[in-house]
Amino acid sequence: MTILAASLLTLCTASFAQNGQSTKFQEEQLNLTTEWDKVFPKSDKVTHSKITFHNRYGITLAADLYIPKNATGKLPAIAVSGPFGAVKEQASGLYAQTLAEHGFLTIAFDPSFTGESGGQPRSVASPDINTEDFSAAVDYLATRDDVDAERIGILGICGFGGFAINAAAMDTRVKATVASTMYDICRGTAKGYFDANDNADARHEMRRQLNAQRTEDYRNGTYKRTVMNPKPAADAPQFMKDYYDYYKTKRGYHPRSINSGLGWNVTSSLSLLNMPILAYSDEIRSAVLVVHGEKAHSRYFGEDAFKKLKGDNKELLIVPDASHTDLYDNVKKIPFDKIVEFYNQYLK
Repeated sequence: MTILAASLLTLCTASFAQNGQSTKFQEEQLNLTTEWDKVFPKSDKVTHSKITFHNRYGITLAADLYIPKNATGKLPAIAVSGPFGAVKEQASGLYAQTLAEHGFLTIAFDPSFTGESGGQPRSVASPDINTEDFSAAVDYLATRDDVDAERIGILGICGFGGFAINAAAMDTRVKATVASTMYDICRGTAKGYFDANDNADARHEMRRQLNAQRTEDYRNGTYKRTVMNPKPAADAPQFMKDYYDYYKTKRGYHPRSINSGLGWNVTSSLSLLNMPILAYSDEIRSAVLVVHGEKAHSRYFGEDAFKKLKGDNKELLIVPDASHTDLYDNVKKIPFDKIVEFYNQYLK
């Protein structure tokens, strides 16, 4: 019976390969701003333009493309995204532009359902789709004439650091990955900070509330959203004050940013709760650099993720005296020299 089942599977697969049809994908027309509306200054060392690409779920993504001026030939390329709830006009754009100044062709993209990217409804998070967004960026980069498809890396910030490592576990085209000030957003959702709510009763109650919200959303025809980064009380944890300082002040505020005020769809937490990432991160054969701040409340996410990685091409860098949000935009603390050195080593 086992042999028969295997034979039937082979026959069906062969039949699908012979009879399957393909269709041309038509990207959604996105409304992209033409003005420089980043929270960081424009560099005179790179050229900037807007581009779009699509993922395998049919969602069209918007990105900023940065190319070193006077670049020639096929370049190494890096796709950047994050933090979780941010847009490409914030930290990811700063990283992408800075790396382009050092000779890399880079893109900073808005994830599905956020920013200028497509997808409905808005403000949805998905560990599967957000991991796929990185691979979709690799699709785009690998097919550009000015990119060396054998020298493509990815960089994720905050929650997208976790998704970047998850993408590296799946996508063998990724040759080098950097996770900066990383969150494992699925672990944080399912277990709470420092795993303080890691028990079945707490998760059951969360599921009960979220599924009740699903019913209300469907009945109302709308999606309830979270309230992001309200002004913290004087006795609030320092990281909450840090988030407010970045997302809600001139330092990093952007009107398209979920964390600056739009909010996540509440029920996004269901998939984050139920689908852990990093399950196969110990099988990553390509290079990985995990960067975290010494004083970051999220440091344990990065250190625990690093412990699972295997091979002599994996590195952990703890930045002295740096908080979680310092690695969003503090160029005196973001270790760009080390990040550039890492990519030069593994994208050569």
